[in-house]
Amino acid sequence: MQDAPETTRAQYEPAEAEAIRAAFVATGAAECPRCRAPMLRRAIGGGSFGLGYARRREWMLCPRCRRSAIFDAARGTRT
Repeated sequence: MQDAPETTRAQYEPAEAEAIRAAFVATGAAECPRCRAPMLRRAIGGGSFGLGYARRREWMLCPRCRRSAIFDAARGTRT
């Protein structure tokens, strides 16, 4: 028995991750760009205390295809 060939990457492409971030910033919600399921949001706490700024990192998870994206909502970056 042979494994099925991998046709899609497990990770989101950079453009897909940016679309998730843009949708979240605009509406407070996002859908998976691969399977269109509503994504679940998990805030990631912490930040750099005492440095004058705090990150607002978000972790968006797709409950259907199990992919996820992490980004800083304010800065538009992964970390």
